[in-house]
Amino acid sequence: VQLVESGGGLVETGGSLRLSCAASGRTFNGYAMGWFRQASGKERELVATISWSGTNTYYVESVKGRFTVSRDNAKNTGTLQMNSLKPEDTAVYYCASGPGGYNGVIHTVNSYIYWGQGTQVTVSS
Repeated sequence: VQLVESGGGLVETGGSLRLSCAASGRTFNGYAMGWFRQASGKERELVATISWSGTNTYYVESVKGRFTVSRDNAKNTGTLQMNSLKPEDTAVYYCASGPGGYNGVIHTVNSYIYWGQGTQVTVSS
């Protein structure tokens, strides 16, 4: 099982980036997808998560209105669209997947089973 993120990079404050996560190696029916980030010297935090059905989503307060999570189950991919980026968004971003049922979202890091390798997002001031 493999999750591969792409789309990170360097962007100026106010800019946008689109992260993608490609999953392979098994079927992900009933698996929620989450996006985490870890800034240097800080703990990994949940940024956004989406249920397998796509019906339910969750965003950490600091990204609400700026980030949008989505997924395409037919292609086994997930996306995190990040707009109005701020320097405090700088971090390594990870996608992850775990069993959540048809409509479930997962908030706890330990409930995610599969993880990508991470992609660096740097927002310059």
